Amino acid sequence: MTRKQKTTQKYIEAQGRLRERQPIAILDIGSNSVRLVVYEGLTRSPAVLFNEKVLCGLGRGVAKTGSLDEVAVKRALSAIKRFKQLSDQLGVEALHILATAAAREAENGPKFISKVEKICDGKVQLLSGEMEAYYAGLGAKSGFYNAEGIVGDLGGGSMELMPTDANEKQGLTTPLGGLRLQETSDDDVSQASKIARKELSNVKLKWPSKDKCFYAIGGTWRNLARLHMIDVGYPLDVVHGYTVKAKDYIEFCKKVAKGNLDDFKGIEEISKNRQNLLPFGAVALIEALDKLGAKEIQMSATGLREGYLYSLLDEETRKTDALLEATGELAILRSRSPQHSLELADWTGMAFEQIGMEESSSEQRWRKAACNLADISWRADSDFRAEQSLGIINNAGFNSISHEGRAYLTIVNFHRHQGMGSKHQPPESAKLASDETAKKARLLAALFRLLYLFSASVEDVLPGLKLVRTGYGNLVLEVPEDLEVLIGERPTNRLQQLSKEIGEDVTVSIVSSE
Repeated sequence: MTRKQKTTQKYIEAQGRLRERQPIAILDIGSNSVRLVVYEGLTRSPAVLFNEKVLCGLGRGVAKTGSLDEVAVKRALSAIKRFKQLSDQLGVEALHILATAAAREAENGPKFISKVEKICDGKVQLLSGEMEAYYAGLGAKSGFYNAEGIVGDLGGGSMELMPTDANEKQGLTTPLGGLRLQETSDDDVSQASKIARKELSNVKLKWPSKDKCFYAIGGTWRNLARLHMIDVGYPLDVVHGYTVKAKDYIEFCKKVAKGNLDDFKGIEEISKNRQNLLPFGAVALIEALDKLGAKEIQMSATGLREGYLYSLLDEETRKTDALLEATGELAILRSRSPQHSLELADWTGMAFEQIGMEESSSEQRWRKAACNLADISWRADSDFRAEQSLGIINNAGFNSISHEGRAYLTIVNFHRHQGMGSKHQPPESAKLASDETAKKARLLAALFRLLYLFSASVEDVLPGLKLVRTGYGNLVLEVPEDLEVLIGERPTNRLQQLSKEIGEDVTVSIVSSE
């Protein structure tokens, strides 16, 4: 058995992994960085097994010399040799190699690509600007629930623009990457702004919806967002889905473009290489938002790589819900019974209907996701279950959920473990939820606290319980007679808590088990 076969077998046996998955990897050769990302498998919501980048700066100098810098090439090839070895060690089934602006525009690009193919024993896909834009657009689709808007992807050598409803031939590429802007402007931010404005002057893209949401992709723009989050004291440290009004963000970017970066809180957390590009990324974003007339901007952690993986999925898998896929996998890996999570989702959906609590499509998804996450910290000490589950929820790489949705999950899981009383206040991130959202999240938590005392997380118990509204307008919890003995002091107290959350009394009725 080869090393790769042995490694794969060990991963199949690992209990922290989903056994049917085969690792798949993308080697992304960009103008600024070379990155290897290994995913657990080709799925709607792929989990990352390994992720590493090297800031090689392949695109530095290409705009002026027409060639890849030899020192940068040497660094890149060295990193790629290491990445190939790591891919083999991880038992990667398929290594997809993508190269973008620097490699396609440089005179010595073909020579470089030939060396990469020899190292990796595989074909390099040299993407056109239009294909870069297309995969970036798919990246936004894969990472947001019903994404509608224009996607912008800022790399080192180019900036791509793509409406979310466009096909692969309708994307645009512009020579406005961070590295390129820095060089073509001779490191002059005001000149870079003029260059960006001129390049975008003839750009005409149709917005898919009146919301005019701009999805921003790229490391430089993500770092800008982190600075903005720190600047405004944002209560959640998750960049993906961070949403700001475009006019407010433009004002912030203007401050960054002035170049006084030492004045910004959190700047020390950003590498020097990235810091140098922030003003140029800022002016590119200012001009794009202004030219397109964007109303809001959402930051995206999913881009070209995720879009490429999304393109490999069959149509049926593309239609599945990435949020429910990811949280469902956590239920499989960490809960006592994944089937119980599904029963919980069905039961609470029925309960919301009987109570008269209407849900939007997004809220239904959040509730189902909360059911998947309700039991993921059962191994922790009871005093720390809320803390552990919230750590996972706030930091997990969930896509297709807004920050208000994360706040909903936070409120549910906090009160599910800590109680419903006023002395128990959820974390600051819960403030991102509206009053109505918080009300629904608290109701769900109260249901969890009651139901787990009946089921103890064992499947096939919840379907026997019913919450019904009688003809007299009363809410009644119907308990089959074979479970009557479970009605004790604690369940009765939890039922009173539920009544308080609903705002009306809920009584118990014993019904025949037949």
